[in-house]
Amino acid sequence: MIDLQRLRILRAVAEHGSFNRAAAQLLITPSAVSQQVAALERSLGTRVVERSTRGVTLTQPGRIMVEAADAVTAELAHARDQVERLTRHRPVLTVTTFTSGGRELLPGALARFTAVHPEVELHVIENEPERSLPLVREARADLALAYHFDDPPAALAGERSGLEWTPLMDDPMSLVVPEGHRLADRRTVGFAELATESWVLGCSKTEAYLRRYARQAGYELRVRGSTTDYFFARSLVAAGMGISLVPSVSLTPPLDGTRVIRVEDPRPTRYIGVATARLRRPSEHVTAFLAALREQVGTRVP
Repeated sequence: MIDLQRLRILRAVAEHGSFNRAAAQLLITPSAVSQQVAALERSLGTRVVERSTRGVTLTQPGRIMVEAADAVTAELAHARDQVERLTRHRPVLTVTTFTSGGRELLPGALARFTAVHPEVELHVIENEPERSLPLVREARADLALAYHFDDPPAALAGERSGLEWTPLMDDPMSLVVPEGHRLADRRTVGFAELATESWVLGCSKTEAYLRRYARQAGYELRVRGSTTDYFFARSLVAAGMGISLVPSVSLTPPLDGTRVIRVEDPRPTRYIGVATARLRRPSEHVTAFLAALREQVGTRVP
């Protein structure tokens, strides 16, 4: 009999291409991941992964098992939903969101949704995409408000991701500088003009992104502050710590002591969307909440 926990671990290995990264997501040790994968291989009588210096890749039997894991998870979630409808007085919808999306986009969508569906019990969980996407795939959340830079992450790539990605909006990033800065009166600025500047990060994941743009412009990034909140980063900019790159949804409310400048093309952009389970039948409430998010995005002034 195939152990569902071992399939879940194999799915994490497939997503991350590494026992270590899969272990970090699952909050277990790499040796435990290796042991569980080895036990799955023994039960099947064949290898499900190939190990190399470049990481871990699935064999054909491994890909079959990951697809089976997604199908089983989807069917179990559907069965659970049916049972909950029979036993609960109120249906439940669980939404997971990243911080700035939760602050700027989610409240309006929640209000729109509850006005039409007051019978639904809503749960909201704050998570960055690397945490929220597995929750949707594993049926611990119904949908994730998430984002990515450039190409979608591995968790969203291809049919084997187990997820459906619905784009909501482009979220272009702007330069935030202190008042009195040499560029404060400019309408646009190019990355090549920022070689001597010190930076404050509003999200740890933007560092590699920023460093790439800086290298393309011919210099190395100098970071003086690192935060997990764009408003905090803007506060540090106002205090004179440096400059920051901030997405549009995180530029409100305006902050005294700072100026916002458009970055010249190619303009760094964050892409916001919603992830739902590909194999799980979307409920009417998931569909309605996605519509509410679209309406909320449509009310934003560019």
